Amino acid sequence: MAETSDTRTPAQIEADIKRRREVLAETLDEIGVRVHPKTIVGDAKAKVVSNIDHTLGRAYVEVNRAVSEVRAQFVDQDGAPRLERVVPVALVAVGLVGLLALGTRRRKG
Repeated sequence: MAETSDTRTPAQIEADIKRRREVLAETLDEIGVRVHPKTIVGDAKAKVVSNIDHTLGRAYVEVNRAVSEVRAQFVDQDGAPRLERVVPVALVAVGLVGLLALGTRRRKG
């Protein structure tokens, strides 16, 4: 192995060593912050919140899509109700309410 000659002065070598020590001290400080229990807990909480936000966002999109699909079944392009679909659903709803009312009336008597 060939030896390389160092043409730096002792003052330059000392400055390089000082700079390296400062960089290492900074790196150790960063590591200390990263492995601190509060930092680890904070990062874990942030990740959970992010996952929850992401899941809620996807759920919101799915619900919005479902509502739009249902709305499209009962409303035409102009926004007017489609009576051929609204009337049967309304009749079924009225029938169910009537059955429930009769059912509770019979229990009381």
